[in-house]
Amino acid sequence: MTAWTTEGWLNGAEWLPSPNFGPRPAGAEVTLAVIHNISLPPGQFSGYFVEDFFLNQLDAAVDPYFSIISGLQVSSHFYIRRDGRLVQFVSVDDRAWHAGQSSWCGRDNCNDWSVGIELEGTDNLPFAPEQYATLWQVLAALRQRYTLTSVAGHSDIAPGRKTDPGIGFDWAAVAAHFPDLALPGPG
Repeated sequence: MTAWTTEGWLNGAEWLPSPNFGPRPAGAEVTLAVIHNISLPPGQFSGYFVEDFFLNQLDAAVDPYFSIISGLQVSSHFYIRRDGRLVQFVSVDDRAWHAGQSSWCGRDNCNDWSVGIELEGTDNLPFAPEQYATLWQVLAALRQRYTLTSVAGHSDIAPGRKTDPGIGFDWAAVAAHFPDLALPGPG
């Protein structure tokens, strides 16, 4: 059995289709995976608020921070929870709205040619071993579907604007598992 459906959904992930996506530009070749972190409310790792956020169902009345972000229309292709569970919101063949204004290796508009992977976490805390185990599976599956050449953090494609995945992310582990992928240099 293949890892992917013909429509770009990863088998084994929980599929929660987000309305926040669009088509990739004609001829856009996916070569980049972008690592993010997210927790809602910030610093809390329980509930399904991240899922609600990417589905445009976040209740602004639940937390003061939610009133600031509930009207945003954003998404990511994947979300890896602290226990390693994987959720997919957008087909990898489509353009998720995760990177915003961005550039990597001289190419702008990273949403057009990247896959966004959110890890449940914060900039300053280490990520769980279960999350890395799932991340390795996702990156390996992406390499089966695309000519993935690079992995970067949101902070690397939007420096000065974004700080995730933060100091808690283990870039050395990525390099050990995928030594042929280009990674960000020392900051």
